[in-house]
Order: sequence, then C-alpha cells, then structure tokens
Amino acid sequence: MAGIDRRILPLAIGGLGIGTTEFTIMGLLPDVAKSLAISIPEAGHLISSYAFGVVIGAPILIGYSVKLPPKKVLLSLMVLFTIFNGLSALMPDYRSMLAVRFLSGLPHGAFFGVGTVVASRMGGKGKEAFYISLMFTGLTVANLAMVPLVTYIGHVFHWRYYFAIVALIGIFALLFIKLWLPETESNKEAHFRDEIKFLKTKQAWLVLMITAIGFGGLFTWFSYITPLMTLVSGIKSDQMAYVMILAGAGMVVGNLVGGYISDKMSPEKTCILFLSLMMIALVSVFLLSEHRVISLVLTFICGALSMSVSAPINIMMMKAAPKSEMMAAAFMQAAFNIANAMGAFLGGIPLEYDFPYNYPSLVGVGMTGIGLMISIRYLFLYRNGKTKELILK
Repeated sequence: MAGIDRRILPLAIGGLGIGTTEFTIMGLLPDVAKSLAISIPEAGHLISSYAFGVVIGAPILIGYSVKLPPKKVLLSLMVLFTIFNGLSALMPDYRSMLAVRFLSGLPHGAFFGVGTVVASRMGGKGKEAFYISLMFTGLTVANLAMVPLVTYIGHVFHWRYYFAIVALIGIFALLFIKLWLPETESNKEAHFRDEIKFLKTKQAWLVLMITAIGFGGLFTWFSYITPLMTLVSGIKSDQMAYVMILAGAGMVVGNLVGGYISDKMSPEKTCILFLSLMMIALVSVFLLSEHRVISLVLTFICGALSMSVSAPINIMMMKAAPKSEMMAAAFMQAAFNIANAMGAFLGGIPLEYDFPYNYPSLVGVGMTGIGLMISIRYLFLYRNGKTKELILK
C-alpha cells in the first residue's frame, strides 16, 4: 500500500461506503422482514427502492453539477449519502424505509460518475484506467470484508447497526475528501445537452441494455442469497457472514480475471463468454442448491461472474461515449442498479407464489439470456473495433 497515491483513497473510501450499503441488505433481508413485520419479498423491495434512487439520481445530479468544481460536488454527494443512510437506521416502518432507501440511492451513481473523471485526471496519461480501478477497490473491499462483517453485526445485534456503520464510513469519506482529494478544474463550458448526446447512438443503448438486463440475472440470485442458503442449502443463519466472504472473494477473483481476459480478447467477446457462463451457473443454482458443498462452490462462482463483466462492459461504454465520460459513467451506474432492481423484483415473483428460494435463479437465466442475445447483436454491429455511428431518430 506504500506505493498507492493517497489522493485516490478518499474515492475508494466513498466506494467502500456505497458498496457496503448496497450489498449488505441482501444478507439481512430475513432480519429486516421480521423486524418490520413484512414478507421477505416485500423486504426485497427495499433493494429495488435504493436502486431506483440510483437510476434517477445519477443523470439528474450530474446534470446539475457538471459545471461545478468536482471536489465540491463529491463533498455534497457524500453529505447526502451520509445523512440518508443515517436516517435509514431510524425509520420505524416499511413505508418510511422505502422512501429513505430511495433517497439514499440518489448520490450513488453521480459519485462514481464524478469520481471516475477525477481519478482519471489524477492518474494522467497512460494511468487513467489504473486509477479508476483503484477507486473501485472500495467496492471490492466492501464485498470481501465489510459486507460479511456488517452482515454478522446486523444479524447478531440488530440490522439497524448496518446503516449506522455505513453513515460512519460516510463521515470518514467526507473527512478524507476534504483533506486529501486535490482541487480539479470544473468545465464551465459543459452543458447538459452535450453531455447526453451519446444517448442518441444505438451503440450506447445496447451497452446499457446489456448491463441492465444481463446483470439483472445474477441479482435474482444475490438478492435472495440468505434464504436460499439457509432454507434450501441448509447453512445455519449465523454462518451467513462466511458465505458472504466466499461471494466477496469470488468477486475479487472475477474482477481480475475479467480484466485479464478482456485484454486478451475483445471486450465484446469477453462479455459474451461470461454471460454464457452466468446462464450455466444460474441453471446450476436452480438444480443443485440442495447440495450444501455444491451450493457453496456455486456461491464463489456466481460471485466471480458478477464482477467478471465489469471491465469489458465499461470499455464498451467508453467506446460508445468518448466525449461524455462523466455522464456515461453515471448512466452505467444507473443501468447496473436497474439490473439490481429488476433482479430483486422479478426474482421475488416466484416467491410470492410460494415457490422455493432456488426459483429466482430460474428467472435470472431468462434475464441473462436476453443480455447474451443483445451482446451477440452488439458484436455483429461493432466487431473488430468497428464503430458505425448509428444515430437514433
């Protein structure tokens, strides 16, 4: 860590807080449901509510802040993040929790949109991607360490401690952004209309659709991982923290492997490869989750696949929006959280009809299959770096 530029750490800490708040709730759904006297599928709507907040907040907040100094914007976004996550620990009932989780999601995508540009500027020519990856290590560490730890604390003590811990991380992020993040120039010539011009291209929309639908397949699995593992696979509830560590370790490996393979193959072919593997993995979850050891192996594999497409899909978006980096990064976060919301909502439908908890993954197979078909279409249109500019009319 001695060689890491400390200026990037505030962004990584912000990513740590965002990753912790987004993913920990999936391991605490039964606890939240019991406390609020709702069903587990209804508790899953809290995941969807946060995700919809990200979808709506990302373009709107970026649009309003595009001319402001990035450091000031990041401070403001983290203030909102900290306040609303702190309030989540206090909300007394289901409806108030839905509202506050929506508000908590608003700064998420905008933070990563602005942070991506700031990180690339800090890295300079030839190190842009490396510095962006350093920022996203916060998400990786969240899934590997913080999510299991906070899941354990929330289960053993009370799930409301989870939101209090996230708010505390937000306070640390604010402090380090103030102290260590350098001032960078704002683009006073930027206009909202120019920033969203990339949305007129078919290429950008195909990438967003692959992300929103294809990624949603794995969220049908991840959103209900706790009842799947405890009620179907026979894992004790007090061991779920270890299961989340296993999933987080898979995410770390998948992120690295996905980036490595994407360098060797085209990002389009890499995306098709991993979406195909996702379908196989989700079918396996549906068929084999009653076998405890196999279910644990699949937890690692699905965790790895959930991050394996991150590098290639972001490269594909960079190709589609080379002049709108900040807004494109925000829209990718929005698409990712549409996947989150759709996965949680659609995956919960079989549960409403009292099907077992391995059935959400069957819904995920269909979603991933649609994402795969769109990826194949994308490859046909833009293979070999070909960049036909198909303008939507």
